[in-house]
Amino acid sequence: MSNGQADSATAAVQSVDRAVTILELLAKGGELGVTEVAKDLGVHKSTAFRLIATLEQRGLVEQTEDRGKYRLGVGLLRLAGATTARLDVVQEARPICRQLAVDTGETVNIAVLSGTSALYLDQVAGSSALQPHNWVGQHIPLHATSNGKVLLSGLSPEALDKVLGGMSAYTEATITTRSALRAELDKVRLAGYAVAVDELEVGLTAIAAPIRNAHGDVIASMSVSGPTFRLDQDKLANVVPACVAAAHEVSHRLGWGNR
Repeated sequence: MSNGQADSATAAVQSVDRAVTILELLAKGGELGVTEVAKDLGVHKSTAFRLIATLEQRGLVEQTEDRGKYRLGVGLLRLAGATTARLDVVQEARPICRQLAVDTGETVNIAVLSGTSALYLDQVAGSSALQPHNWVGQHIPLHATSNGKVLLSGLSPEALDKVLGGMSAYTEATITTRSALRAELDKVRLAGYAVAVDELEVGLTAIAAPIRNAHGDVIASMSVSGPTFRLDQDKLANVVPACVAAAHEVSHRLGWGNR
């Protein structure tokens, strides 16, 4: 990296830090003018104004009726709402996940759509999972997993096209064409659950069911996963309805079907 590139990177980081500081100042002070912000940041008024203007364009800061003052914008509610919704899912699902892990003996996960992948939010290991892999905080492909299929099943055709990138083959069982995936998603919607056998890795089977909000939107998925030799057809006959019932219970706790 050249000196010019290093200086540019340093300036960018500094701008981000100052922007975050402005949000913290407004959270603490309520309403502040450009002069006050510039003084607290130790920068020229023109620098403070440019930072505030950028935050204002994103809806994170807005002007008050007194045009010289600024306050936190409603854009922050959108960001906070996304985080709150995820926390609500984990909080409501945790006791149900624990019981499902006890009932099945397998690992139970909660996942949400995150860009073009699925993000694991929580995991509870069952008694049969001796050393389960910790998936929390990890991203997994959508087309090759039961959680991913459930999350994709809740999208409109337009949204589906936006999130689907290259469909890599992880095993010989992985779905790699959009036409085949769309057909699979039709089955998921009709059945109310998704199954992935040896699709992400050979020897791994998972079942997932949708978690819905009060409006009926698919906002997360709950899965039961374990080795394919253990989750055979006989055991799936019991695990599938248990997973679906557990996901329904979480959905009801979030307001689905309660109106």
